[in-house]
Amino acid sequence: MSDASSTTKAPLVGPLVTLRAPQSSDLAPLTAILAEPEVSLWWVGYNPERVQAEFIDEPEISRIIEVEGECAGAMFVLRGDDPEYPTTVMHLFIGTRFRGRRIGEEALALAIRSEFADGITRVTLDPNANNAGAIRSYERLGFQRIGILRDYQVRPGGHLEDALFMDLTRSDFPQGPPMPPRD
Repeated sequence: MSDASSTTKAPLVGPLVTLRAPQSSDLAPLTAILAEPEVSLWWVGYNPERVQAEFIDEPEISRIIEVEGECAGAMFVLRGDDPEYPTTVMHLFIGTRFRGRRIGEEALALAIRSEFADGITRVTLDPNANNAGAIRSYERLGFQRIGILRDYQVRPGGHLEDALFMDLTRSDFPQGPPMPPRD
């Protein structure tokens, strides 16, 4: 999968979240977030070099999740290049102190709306099947459970864990999913 565009996209701005291209100044906060126990449980093996290579050096596919001017996490937006199957795969993480505010849901809603506007008809996610908090969040946004990807992820120590394959289609929400409510 690759991004269909060769340039970095303009920032996407929601009520609380801004999705923007990565900058070199994001390296330290992303590395720190990925080292948090509740994040590193699902995003395994990240060090500054890997963060640099996968997030900072990949502005076509990575987006920084910014809240109130602060790096709160990141996401990958991996668009397929087959026009017969206009699908985007997304992956994201949020720092522990930003949780409980539906920031990830807003980030996904922004990214999905943008993808649908660009002609994508389906967005998929594949969280670890044991990541109940993420799965609940994705379902609140409208994602549907499709099936189990057996022995999908190699975990520390070499054991395998399943992932839950989920999707949301443009027929579910023609303009994209609604923004999460803000109290």
